[in-house]
Amino acid sequence: MAAPVSVREDLLTRLVALSPPGDARLVSLVRRVCAQTLSLPPLPVEVDAGEPASDAEAVVAEFAEQFSTDVSAITDDQRSRLFKALGDNIFSVVVAMYLADLLPRVRAGLEALGVGEQYLGWTRGPIEWDHATEPSDSVFNDFLPAVGAMRALDPVTSELVRLRGAAQHNCRLCKSVRESRALDAGGSETLYDDIERFEESTQIDVRAKAALRYVDGLIWTPAHLDADVVAEVRARFSEAEAVELTLDVMRNASNKVAVSLKGDAPRVSEGTETYLLDADGQTVFS
Repeated sequence: MAAPVSVREDLLTRLVALSPPGDARLVSLVRRVCAQTLSLPPLPVEVDAGEPASDAEAVVAEFAEQFSTDVSAITDDQRSRLFKALGDNIFSVVVAMYLADLLPRVRAGLEALGVGEQYLGWTRGPIEWDHATEPSDSVFNDFLPAVGAMRALDPVTSELVRLRGAAQHNCRLCKSVRESRALDAGGSETLYDDIERFEESTQIDVRAKAALRYVDGLIWTPAHLDADVVAEVRARFSEAEAVELTLDVMRNASNKVAVSLKGDAPRVSEGTETYLLDADGQTVFS
């Protein structure tokens, strides 16, 4: 068996430090709104934007709030108004929302579990702001593959977690694909059909159920993670597995960017398509 892969300890700090030129106010705004919506501590900001100072900023704030609350409920009208407010900058700002929304959740999960302190350096010291790196490049070409390459968790649990997040965010693309390593390790449509009502399932084992309860907590109530759920994760998973499980929630939730912009069309019109999450954490379709 291959040794578990660890992400760089500064990877999350580098995401926190992203501050594209000209977007400091918007980054600050979405970090405040998302954290307030989640009742979690906000990410550090380079500029304190305070309340929206224009109609465009008000549109961004409204979109960010819905992004954090339930991305699947974003309306076409909200998308239209966001595009009108931001134009070609819309994708960059939505990626900023993703970071503002998910990094506080990851912090809440890791701190509740008492693991992964090495990844939370950004909570303890000053931030060296990065004005040069494109946030989408860091997210999609650095962070997502790094987490995808982690191998502490077994592939079936990882796939159950991914599909649970896909359903909660109603990502049509995510629901239309299946990971091949998980299928080879015992995953099946019969098993996956039980995810919706996993508590009643006789096929999903107690370990996977513990993971799914934790995933639901990070998605819906990250500021109020159930102590019994946290304790069960700590009892049933190693520290490396618990860290990977938490980071998987953030990796999988990158689908919120696509869902929010209605860019989550399924890969196939019927059935599912298989892909491989390879050793480099890249998604490879056959």
